[in-house]
Amino acid sequence: MPTVSVGRDRLLHALGRTYSQEEFEDLCFKFGIELDDVTTEKAIIRKEKHLEEEDPSEDEEVIYKIEVPANRYDLLCLEGLVQALRIFNGLDPIPTYNVANISKESMLKMHVRTETSQVRPYVVCAVLRGVTFDEARYNSFIDLQDRLHQNICRRRTLVAIGTHDLDTIKGPFTYEALPPPQINFIPLKQTKNFRADELMEFYKSDMKLKKFLNIIEDSPVFPVIYDNSRTVLSLPPIINGAHSAISLETKNLFIECTTTDLTKANIVLNTTVAMFSVYCARKFEVEPVEVIYPDGKSYICPDLSLYQMVVPLPYITSTFGVSLSVHEVAGLLNKMQLHTEPSVSKEKQTIFTIYVPPTRSDILHPCDVAEDVAIAYGYNEIPKMKLPSLKPQSLNQFSDLIRTEIAMVGYTEVLTWILCSYKENFTMLNRKNDKATAAINGNPRSADFEVVRTSLMPGILKTVGHNKDHPKPIKIFEVGDVVLLNETKDVGASNRRYLAALYCGSTSGFELIHGLVDRFMEVIGTPFVAPGDRTGYYIQSSDEPEFLSGRQANLIYKGKQIGTFGIVNPQVLDNFDIPDPCSFVELDMESFL
Repeated sequence: MPTVSVGRDRLLHALGRTYSQEEFEDLCFKFGIELDDVTTEKAIIRKEKHLEEEDPSEDEEVIYKIEVPANRYDLLCLEGLVQALRIFNGLDPIPTYNVANISKESMLKMHVRTETSQVRPYVVCAVLRGVTFDEARYNSFIDLQDRLHQNICRRRTLVAIGTHDLDTIKGPFTYEALPPPQINFIPLKQTKNFRADELMEFYKSDMKLKKFLNIIEDSPVFPVIYDNSRTVLSLPPIINGAHSAISLETKNLFIECTTTDLTKANIVLNTTVAMFSVYCARKFEVEPVEVIYPDGKSYICPDLSLYQMVVPLPYITSTFGVSLSVHEVAGLLNKMQLHTEPSVSKEKQTIFTIYVPPTRSDILHPCDVAEDVAIAYGYNEIPKMKLPSLKPQSLNQFSDLIRTEIAMVGYTEVLTWILCSYKENFTMLNRKNDKATAAINGNPRSADFEVVRTSLMPGILKTVGHNKDHPKPIKIFEVGDVVLLNETKDVGASNRRYLAALYCGSTSGFELIHGLVDRFMEVIGTPFVAPGDRTGYYIQSSDEPEFLSGRQANLIYKGKQIGTFGIVNPQVLDNFDIPDPCSFVELDMESFL
């Protein structure tokens, strides 16, 4: 998820009170965001340059790195964070964004030429008048554009934002697409005039801009925006012109967004103007621009109207499992910047008409409204409940009971990968591949994930091999799935739940693991019987290559072999770099169900 870096002191000042770090973390959690890191500007620079860390000095500004949801574009700057948190805390009302009431004749106009359909066919625009910038506000404005470019704009491939000092240019504007040699201008932060094709070569050595060149470099025409005097405003999505560059002294802002996705462009434009219209002479007011397309159709943007959505009260309360009154739901939604009007439908059901502001483009479905109610209510306040329809599978219940019993004997549970190498599953265990048991990965990413394990033994032995310096004895177990080929299944294989346990130490012997087997059988109520008796279990000698000959046995349950236990073959231990003797048991738990 995106991370927004803001100065702690400026953030807390804007919130209107002082928070300790713990208090602010709690506020973030309640609102659905997270304080990811606390650092300083100099520490960030030192980290980027791989310099040694130093103790922060008192004059260094503390930076809060806050993780926000990927679809909350309004939270990508300090202004949006402050506004959302103040409304959440009940300090501010929900703002009303207005489009300035001016005649169509007085509006600035953007004329779109037919050729733009070859590269980036759409553009949306707006004007912010009477903006008051200081250094912090200006930097926040630039940072918001960068974060939007990285997020919803998909690194400028979908939308590219251009911002200009309106007092240095003159409308009407034209959005054109021309062959690169026909475009000449001085780009931002440069003093030399470049042709567009020369500029593409020039920026191939620029660490920041070279990653955007491929978006248009193979196009026969490049998009370009001119003012009435044929001054280049921008070459989207690469660079703006130096002539209209904004500064701290800029009072009137012209914002244009060229795009291949008109919906996303409107979201980007609405987010940008909504967040920074707070600094306009007329707060929260935006001047519209008329965009005129080659077919004669024209559109006025931005569209800051409220989107209406009807959501029944029972849907909201049933979605997150808490019964709330109409007044409570309305209050919670207000905390999340959603104005509501309750009413009664023809079916005598209480419904809410939700008015979604232009800053909340993430509200797409009634479930998003229910989620906001749950966030405002507090996830920690929602009572825990077990759904009547939720019944655990008998195999999982049995597995949990066995885990508890084996742990009470003194064994520690481990969890190992279900994928392993071909060598670990066969060669290192002295086993041969019979071609009818193991599911082989046809295109493994690495040699460590070639086979779906047919036994828990490789993972447990690897665990001991990587922890051989651990104090002895090592007593570990695992309850997990293996996969065996099975032609009767539609996928050609089936999962089986196995139990495996290992005792590693200088005194490890057959009797120790035999005792664990007997304890397991006692717990599940299975008696030890004479060989051939199908009412319980018994053991008989075996000859498995992974165990020491003469010190191993098969476990027979109701006439069927379900497992093997014994002393692990020293050659196998050597393959896994284990110096101490080990005794091991593995059995099929599903045989008991």
